Amino acid sequence: MRRLAARGAAGDVGEVAAPAADSTDCAQGRSPRPPRLIDLCAIWDPGVFLPAAGWKRASGTARRRLNEAEAVSGLSSVREAQVERLEAARPCRPGSRERDPVLRMARQQPPPWVHTAILLCLLNLTGAIEIPMDLSQPPTITKQSVKDHIVDPRDNILIECEAKGNPAPSFHWTRNSRFFNIAKDPRVSMRRRSGTLVIDFRSGGRPEEYEGEYQCFARNKFGTALSNRIRLQVSKSPLWPKENLDPVVVQEGAPLMLQCNPPPGLPSPVIFWMSSSMEPITQDKRVSQGHNGDLYFSNVMLQDMQTDYSCNARFHFTHTIQQKNAFTLKVLTNNPYNDSSLRNHPDMYSARGVAERTPSFMYPQGTASSQMVLRGMDLLLECIASGVPTPDIAWYKKGGDLPSDKAKFENFNKALRITNVSEEDSGEYFCLASNKMGSIRHTISVRVKAAPYWLDEPKNLILAPGEDGRLVCRANGNPKPTVQWMVNGEPLQSAPPNPNREVAGDTIIFRDTQISSRAVYQCNTSNEHGYLLANAFVSVLDVPPRMLSPRNQLIRVILYNRTRLDCPFFGSPIPTLRWFKNGQGSNLDGGNYHVYENGSLEIKMIRKEDQGIYTCVATNILGKAENQVRLEVKDPTRIYRMPEDQVVKRGTTVQLECRVKHDPSLKLAVSWLKDDEPLYIGNRMKKEDDSLTIFGVAERDQGSYTCVASTELDQDLAKASLTVLADQATPTNRLAALPKGRPDRPRDLELTDLAERSVRLTWIPGDDNNSPITDYVVQFEEDQFQPGVWHDHSKFPGSVNSAVLRLSPYVNYQFRVIAINEVGSSHPSLPSERYRTSGAPPESNPADVKGEGTRKNNMEITWTPMNATSAFGPNLRYIVKWRRRETRETWNNVTVWGSRYVVGQTPVYVPYEIRVQAENDFGKGPEPDTVIGYSGEDSYTNNQADIATQGWFIGLMCAIALLVLILLIVCFIKRSRGGKYPVREKKDVPLGPEDPKEEDGSFDYSDEDNKPLQGSQTSLDGTIKQQESDDSLVDYGEGGEGQFNEDGSFIGQYTVKKDKEETEGNESSEATSPVNAIYSLA
Repeated sequence: MRRLAARGAAGDVGEVAAPAADSTDCAQGRSPRPPRLIDLCAIWDPGVFLPAAGWKRASGTARRRLNEAEAVSGLSSVREAQVERLEAARPCRPGSRERDPVLRMARQQPPPWVHTAILLCLLNLTGAIEIPMDLSQPPTITKQSVKDHIVDPRDNILIECEAKGNPAPSFHWTRNSRFFNIAKDPRVSMRRRSGTLVIDFRSGGRPEEYEGEYQCFARNKFGTALSNRIRLQVSKSPLWPKENLDPVVVQEGAPLMLQCNPPPGLPSPVIFWMSSSMEPITQDKRVSQGHNGDLYFSNVMLQDMQTDYSCNARFHFTHTIQQKNAFTLKVLTNNPYNDSSLRNHPDMYSARGVAERTPSFMYPQGTASSQMVLRGMDLLLECIASGVPTPDIAWYKKGGDLPSDKAKFENFNKALRITNVSEEDSGEYFCLASNKMGSIRHTISVRVKAAPYWLDEPKNLILAPGEDGRLVCRANGNPKPTVQWMVNGEPLQSAPPNPNREVAGDTIIFRDTQISSRAVYQCNTSNEHGYLLANAFVSVLDVPPRMLSPRNQLIRVILYNRTRLDCPFFGSPIPTLRWFKNGQGSNLDGGNYHVYENGSLEIKMIRKEDQGIYTCVATNILGKAENQVRLEVKDPTRIYRMPEDQVVKRGTTVQLECRVKHDPSLKLAVSWLKDDEPLYIGNRMKKEDDSLTIFGVAERDQGSYTCVASTELDQDLAKASLTVLADQATPTNRLAALPKGRPDRPRDLELTDLAERSVRLTWIPGDDNNSPITDYVVQFEEDQFQPGVWHDHSKFPGSVNSAVLRLSPYVNYQFRVIAINEVGSSHPSLPSERYRTSGAPPESNPADVKGEGTRKNNMEITWTPMNATSAFGPNLRYIVKWRRRETRETWNNVTVWGSRYVVGQTPVYVPYEIRVQAENDFGKGPEPDTVIGYSGEDSYTNNQADIATQGWFIGLMCAIALLVLILLIVCFIKRSRGGKYPVREKKDVPLGPEDPKEEDGSFDYSDEDNKPLQGSQTSLDGTIKQQESDDSLVDYGEGGEGQFNEDGSFIGQYTVKKDKEETEGNESSEATSPVNAIYSLA
């Protein structure tokens, strides 16, 4: 049974389209498949990827291509197999909006397109405010084709260009920097209300005739916006030239390179090697394909001529594979017998008579080379070496370590790939090729250049008449890019002069702007490696604030989630925006709230008290506008009774539980998956609200079952496995036959339901190793008082994997879990993330408060300090109060940070009332109890103590004690000489049942003097012991045979002689008893 780390993301806002369509759909004129929408805003927590829906399907094409490329080429990374770019992005929207729920898949590595989507969402939060479309505004380019636009020659050509503006813009194009007259070419048309070009070849024509550089211009009366310069190229997949290849003759053990030399396609084809019968060539450390497509043999063996070798090229757009004529090998050898058993021989080469050789490099040549790579691209370094035995390759960087977070080894360590290169990755790298005969190395000097990249991209500037503003265009690159300003598509130098405008390098400054200053400015920054082009308009408006979203929206969110309340607004001058809750209080910003530039209010963690009505107010000099959003907080959906892993016998009935707790105002739906696919409920199954029952279990029912509990806002998952046994086996016998061991450690600890005084801890159980888990122990560690020390927190049955933990205030907790079965305890799980509870005043005071004098004129007050779980807040301290008992003195007090305080100048041995109260930065603890303590005693007491420690005094006391002991023993003996007296023989009074009557009618004599000695006490088990000494009369007997009667009188050996004779024969211990010795003297 496993709880999947899944939680609803309702309340996390914003939508981004996952790449469901192939990246070439739009470019080739095909209608793209509808995108699958996934919540992405507010998912930038480190190490946590929230959306679960969509990645499996959205990236299926990418993963299929990647697997295909790896399978045919043997390379772990192929440019052709990169994940498709993000096709579309939508602005983030608030709240749940009744959308399909999105799973929170914790600690799952996000797919590549998620990083782009998060960036788009963040840009939407912090981007400039847009002008509503009902107001006049210059054009803005909203969609355009990529800069390097490669098209399929079999399809019509589309070059995209779309723009918005008021009035709607008109479009025209340039080709190779000259006006492109669309009306003169019958194959070329422009889509209605768009600038997108369509070049139609259904009636003939050659696509290659239209290759070139295109640029789109969108114009209205307020300005002109430009697209990028789009380089149009037609995909090419030329045929392989026919050639006759002679057999390649090579000596066994010699190196060999088979060249591929594929025809130059556009884009470059994917290369892989197969035999002429389409069997893949097995690649390993000895035989592998280089990045250039050639096939390298570090040393040739006789078995290599059992097949032929054909290079294949797969072209992307045509989806065709071209095969080169195959190479055949003829291996010359000193040992013509190809014994397959020698392939795994520890010294295969010697066994075949192949001479061993030191390594030498096949690629690259020589001992040093250089390589240039652009910033943001992947750096691929390659070293392929020959030698016998086959050399091992290791990689190093001079003066530092390889960047572990983005460096990976490929092609059996022959290639080093560093992703997303930056300037710090430049330097000298070297590969070391070594075998037992020696080693060589090759040094590669890496230089990192950079096409221009933005430091500060210019943004639209909205000003009121008379306002000042500026456009900034800052970019970096290597070499340093140049900056060129244009206005409405023309160089700024040739534009009409504007006294309100001043150009200062990468900045244009506007002063006292007027309506006539409206225009679209372009910043073009370029170097030899590329260019960036940005449009930014200047719009001069005088508009009071207005709200752009529907009024009185209802947003429903799940407790403890992060959410965002949107309040889109507009005005010129740009209004200031403030948020209020329930129509009162101060502006909401800071702490649990954060207000973005676009007016959105983010609540970092929703609590019950956050429910209410939120008002946003936009204000400028022309007026104000406001809007309200009602926020409702809903309880999360939780599976509290999860299905269990079960091993059952075929033909039996099995029930999988799934009990759910959810917010009663939301509609709950429970469904089941089998092996991660929707489960068909047949006539042998019965689905109820809290369980799934399978009657007559068959082998086909075996698998994993997932319970999915969902509402319109969130969902929770729990998975269990069902194992079906054959008829002759039973689960008990099966488990009994397997060896038992300690359970594996629990894993994937997750904290949810974060509250001020509690948290829910969920974990995935480890393997029980054939002995069911009986208990889980949850431990915690805090980093303030005892960092690194783990304490037991609570214990739970082995049937649960989720529990609510009660927490103390102001403790920075982290947790771990230990599983226990009958064999023993597992290793502790890896710690959870930390969670600090908020502070509070102490709820208790220190214990063991005492007051004792250490000198005659002082009193030391001590107590046991409080620990981390009882401190409840920072700066724990103690308020110590004292005053003389039975007086009306006012309390003396002092604040102490330790665990003791000494009161000075006290009278001798006087009682004091003492109180110690805990306090932290949040307040004081409860009123403390009063404890009585005493100040120090006077000197005579100390003198008596000094005398009591003198040697002569101790000796005198011992002598007196011995003399008293002897006298007491003699007294006992004298009283007991008569033995037993039949004093009641002739009495008429019958003996009571409590009288210790002997069989002959006598009884043991005892009177008041026979009672226990003063100073002894009766223990709990009825025996009597001395208060001041461990010595007793029994110690003087043999082996402790002396005893006391139940009434406390002493019975020595002289009184039990008759009994001893009956039980021990003629043995006697009288001669060795000191008591009898004294008796004889008496």
